Amino acid sequence: MTTAPLVVFDRDGTLVDTAPDLISALNHVLAREGLAPVPLASARKMIGQGARKLIERGLEAEGREMTPDEVTRLTADFIDFYAEHIADESRPFDGLIEALDTLEAKGYRFAVCTNKLEWLSKLLLEKLGLTARFAAICGADTFGVSKPDPVILQQTVAQAGGTMSAVVMVGDAGPDVGVARRANVPVIGVTFGYTDTPIAELKPDVVIEHFRDLPATVARLIPAKCA
Repeated sequence: MTTAPLVVFDRDGTLVDTAPDLISALNHVLAREGLAPVPLASARKMIGQGARKLIERGLEAEGREMTPDEVTRLTADFIDFYAEHIADESRPFDGLIEALDTLEAKGYRFAVCTNKLEWLSKLLLEKLGLTARFAAICGADTFGVSKPDPVILQQTVAQAGGTMSAVVMVGDAGPDVGVARRANVPVIGVTFGYTDTPIAELKPDVVIEHFRDLPATVARLIPAKCA
């Protein structure tokens, strides 16, 4: 019996364009503090290291300093609001569904490894009708570590029933490249995500600009027959 090769995806900026709903939640908590909203175009680059970090970056953009306890309060408010509006505007990136269909037909399986909370990630993917696609959906709270710590990827693979010798990571930012490098697995970078450093400068194994290129790229890095 062999183990099917596993494609592990980051969530925000990779699987799903979540920026509109994340920034809406950020602006909701900023408004309650009497602060101006952060424009979506500039705020997209703030996403990627969890809700608390997003709020800290939003406050920094507004020139506002808060105590750790105050940030904790805002983070709780953010999560409550975001959970209620998690899929108002968030949608899978163009070509994702077709890419998953193609890869699944060739014998690949899928998992999600994100620095967001596990329950929020499951809620989002459920609302978008994507839950059944993934053998595991893991967040920073699942194992108590975040990317780029390799443990989160290693444990995600284990939970999905995969093996580290037949894994590729797909992501849009530094933590994704970092976790793949530390776990010694190949990594594909996407150009349409959320990062203040262009993904090509982070030196993933391959950079793609659209999900139409994912199946062939995955097949080069971890051929289905290797499983």
